[in-house]
Amino acid sequence: MLLGGSVLFAQDRVALAQDDAGQQSAEQLLEEVLVIGVNRELIDESTLNRFTEPLRDTPQQVTSISADVLDDRVITSLEDALRTMPSVTLGAGEFSWQGNNPNIRGFNARDDMYLDGIRDFGSYARDPFNLEAVEVLLGPSSMLFGRGSTGGAVNQATKQPLLDDITDVFVNIGSNQTLRTTMDVNRELSRDGAAFRLNALAHTGEVADRNGAQAQRYGIAPSLALGLGSATELTLSYMKQTADDRPDYGLPWLGTQPAPVDRASFYGFDSDYLKTDADIFTGRLIRHQSDVTTADFRVRYAQYSRESRITEPLITDPDAPSVPLEDLSVFRYVFFGDSEETMLTAQGTLTTELVTGSVVHSLVTGFEFSTEQSEPTFGFGIGVPEASLVQPVSSIPFSATSVETRVTADTRGDTTALYALDTIKFSDAWQLVAGLRWDRFETDYNAERFAGSPTPFNPGDVAGIESFDQSDEVVSYRAALVYKPVIEQTWYIAGSTSFNPSAQSLSLLSTGRGLGTNNALLDPEENRSLEAGFKTDLRDGDLAFSAAVFETTKTNARVADPNRPGFNTLGGELRARGFSVDVTGLPSPRMFVQAGYMYLDTEVVKAAAGTAEGAPLANAPEHSLSAWLDYQVSEPLDFGFGLRYVGEQFAQNNGQGKTIPDYWLLDGMVRYNWTDRTTVKLNVTNITNEYYFGNLHPWHVIPGPGTTVTLALNFSLGP
Repeated sequence: MLLGGSVLFAQDRVALAQDDAGQQSAEQLLEEVLVIGVNRELIDESTLNRFTEPLRDTPQQVTSISADVLDDRVITSLEDALRTMPSVTLGAGEFSWQGNNPNIRGFNARDDMYLDGIRDFGSYARDPFNLEAVEVLLGPSSMLFGRGSTGGAVNQATKQPLLDDITDVFVNIGSNQTLRTTMDVNRELSRDGAAFRLNALAHTGEVADRNGAQAQRYGIAPSLALGLGSATELTLSYMKQTADDRPDYGLPWLGTQPAPVDRASFYGFDSDYLKTDADIFTGRLIRHQSDVTTADFRVRYAQYSRESRITEPLITDPDAPSVPLEDLSVFRYVFFGDSEETMLTAQGTLTTELVTGSVVHSLVTGFEFSTEQSEPTFGFGIGVPEASLVQPVSSIPFSATSVETRVTADTRGDTTALYALDTIKFSDAWQLVAGLRWDRFETDYNAERFAGSPTPFNPGDVAGIESFDQSDEVVSYRAALVYKPVIEQTWYIAGSTSFNPSAQSLSLLSTGRGLGTNNALLDPEENRSLEAGFKTDLRDGDLAFSAAVFETTKTNARVADPNRPGFNTLGGELRARGFSVDVTGLPSPRMFVQAGYMYLDTEVVKAAAGTAEGAPLANAPEHSLSAWLDYQVSEPLDFGFGLRYVGEQFAQNNGQGKTIPDYWLLDGMVRYNWTDRTTVKLNVTNITNEYYFGNLHPWHVIPGPGTTVTLALNFSLGP
């Protein structure tokens, strides 16, 4: 089971009462038990409606972090939440791909972001202010989600209306001018199952020891539910998140290592900007037809917008490694652009239980129809002044000889999908899981390219027009054999597949520099995975343990086509092997722990002629671990301690040697429950002020924050 909030601790502080006959009084014992801490519910089910079984019985590794643990660790972005999961590393954004850029089990998952089980493909930095939990599903999952999910997928579970009254206010004041306020209000509107919930966010701040980087974002998420607890439930929700940030593209590479400069070095301009806006409308209708049959229909319309001017630092001198640092200049590679993305999707899922003789079937069937569209404009700044490597100045006004629009594109993707997943229970001990999904993904890509502008901000003459239409039909599968010797244990062996079409991210632009369409008209990449695992509940379900070994192979990876310079072909093979261990829950009545470890062995098995076959995959450390421990000292006081380790990482799959070193991070927390309604909490992250690199890219690398101190005041104001 997974623990979903602050920890529940119970300790018997009982003076054993004796009655006249010398016997202990059970009634007095019960009355004198003291409960220390805040009650939490144990979560043993995924929020995804494709799963019919508890997480313990689901033949797949699923790592979750709850909203209360996010609060314990003062996590204020989805990116920081993902950092706490050993299976996930983070790449740096580039050009058209800002926002969150995770890698799962060694494979990129930038396009595998979901919100309540529906694709959330906008390029924006997600904030957890409206999240109940973050789930990472490990292994290929196209059977569940459609295109993508080579190494896994990230699902964000939002806060839903409840039949309860809540008024919680959270205020965080931190170093680096950080001020964050969130609010969570829920009201039961009637006895007929109507409820309203509102979550809101205001956040502003900088990054410790990183001159220049700034974040400013706001959010609001109202939701209305009707018929909660009845046969028919309707929920209408809206989430808006807007941000106006100064983006941080970190440091340049110097040879194969990050430039050895002060962590605070910032090579952009104070006037750089990244403005994003996400508007997401969702409707959900649940019909409980009987005790064993439920229909779940979801409709979503989402609109994402983005405007940016970003500066990437590059050292272009080929002799740079032998030149004194103070004599080196940094080329400011400036991209600018804007985009509008929209999505309209409808999903339907029917869950039912069937009995055929002595065999029980838990059957999930469903459909998905969606239309997604992306309309970006990209350009470059020409003649931008260079910066000193060791003493960059960001306060100078931005200037350029010209700001040239190079391409405007319009991509539409239409998905039609049908799926079925059956959990076949032959007995209490043996189960077979079998699932199929058929996807038809049609894309229509059109673009205009420009020759260069005679004046700033003038796109100039059209140099060419591109148009590509493609339709891919793919069947994905999932199969697993499950053995349960006792109800608390699950052993399984599973296989699954996924696919990556050329326009997976609603774009055929495969590089932010040459703006090439290298992958146009290629068939999808195909992925397969084998996994064997063990899960068990300990201490009467208070503690969950899981372990798995796995192998994921991309069998027809895109590589350079030797017969068509500038284009790719499907001739590569990538492989990731490893094992992982996770534990979550209460090892003792006073202690909560969430910990995990992953070992990865990755390899480029087959690549283009002349490239480094045998090289490890990018963003795939051999060892990574994370642990969080919360110990209750007394009724009002508890301490938290966090530990993270990430091994050496490569920036590219080609074996050219750009690497970042391994690092350890230590975090700490102390919390005092001042009253039943007021909590004071102090967090220190990166206690040792470790100089590490948290996001890497083949052309730049971003240092992680230095020591950060945050004071939080949490108020429960009551109904």
